[in-house]
Formats: sequence, structure tokens, C-alpha cells
Amino acid sequence: MKTATFKIEGMNCDACAGRIKALAEKLPGVQAAAVSFSQAEARILFDPQAVTEDRLVALVHDAGFRIVGHE
Repeated sequence: MKTATFKIEGMNCDACAGRIKALAEKLPGVQAAAVSFSQAEARILFDPQAVTEDRLVALVHDAGFRIVGHE
């Protein structure tokens, strides 16, 4: 398992954080996600054999948010 931490821009409330968490946890290979509106951050525990960090970044972008400092 691997943990990725992302700084996220565009969250306006706890519901935004909840949306990202729910979407991440639906992905095969994601074991857990903790998303904080107040810290503008997501920590995702995942199996790198099943899902890539790039896929996690795309999921956040597709939900309408931006990850800071990730190519």
C-alpha cells in the first residue's frame, strides 16, 4: 500500500471534501481516503498495482478541483 497526500484548491466547504472522499473510495485499489476542507488536503491510501497517482489526480480534476504542485 502507498499513501499519497495532495493539496487541493477549489473546495468551498466540507461537502466538497466529502465528495472527493466518496469518489476516491469508489476507485478499485483505494483502501481509504481522508479529505480535509480546512487543511485543503487529501490523503489517499491505495494499492499502486491497482491504481496510479495520476488516476487519483484525474479523479480530483474531473470532480472540478485542482491539485497544487502535481505535474
